Amino acid sequence: MDKIIIEARINELASKDDNSNVPLVPEEIIADSVACYNEGASVLHYHGRNSDGTPNNSPEIYKEVNSGIRNVCPILLHPSLGYIANDASAEERFFAIEEMMKKPGTAPDFAPMDVGSVNVDWWDPKSNRYTTTDLIYKNSTETLMYFADRINHYGLKQYLVTWNVSFTRQLEAFMKMGIVPEPAYICICLTDGICLSGHPGTPEGLSAQIQFMPKNRDIIWTVVNYKGNLFKLTEMIINAGGHVSIGLGDYHFKEYGILSNAEIVAMVVKQARDLGREPATVEETCEILGIEPTGNGSKQN
Repeated sequence: MDKIIIEARINELASKDDNSNVPLVPEEIIADSVACYNEGASVLHYHGRNSDGTPNNSPEIYKEVNSGIRNVCPILLHPSLGYIANDASAEERFFAIEEMMKKPGTAPDFAPMDVGSVNVDWWDPKSNRYTTTDLIYKNSTETLMYFADRINHYGLKQYLVTWNVSFTRQLEAFMKMGIVPEPAYICICLTDGICLSGHPGTPEGLSAQIQFMPKNRDIIWTVVNYKGNLFKLTEMIINAGGHVSIGLGDYHFKEYGILSNAEIVAMVVKQARDLGREPATVEETCEILGIEPTGNGSKQN
């Protein structure tokens, strides 16, 4: 079978209160990138954070982290545009990427596009009530077209996130318009626990998304389960030829103890090998996705 791309999603909005291994400050993120790469991850997704865990979307944070990683590790870089922590104009949301692209040593390899808008309020399954009621992840069609134009301008790879079938249908429209180049790299974002915004992290939820993927298109898909245990689906994903995006940023995996991101990657690698798929190296990931590494460090692998 084809090799599997493993993306380590290391911190998102996760808290050290639940797992002290969640990396926050640049030196922690850089060290985690090396550890995950050594275990078999070829892509790293991270959010800029402050030492107290609050979001930090300043370009300086991303440039410091990217540069530090480039100096020690060839892993491909996928920084955030801020999620709901950066509710600003399209230009402001993309500004950090613009600044990162000014030097090869700070440039990422991917830029994300969540292809739609969705309510992302937190649900408390114990009380059957929402604990928030005003959180909207807003990505207008105009904003997405702006992101696509800038990402294509810089020759980055679009990291296309679909939370539900309506996102997938918009993604297909963008492909028909020619603003999403192929092969398209699509992340199916399932959601569980306190997040009800995407398809559930079940075989049925995943199957529905796969069923609606654009037909007769060159597509590579990966799966994340935000706030849920993706290991319930990894065998299905691996056997179906998909790829895996996983880490403490999305879920703490307390069922298995106090894990690190590198240990989670190692678990995916072992399962993939047991099922007949080897982890893709950085060079092999670039070949699968049809990209050239952006940063100088990425050419070391």
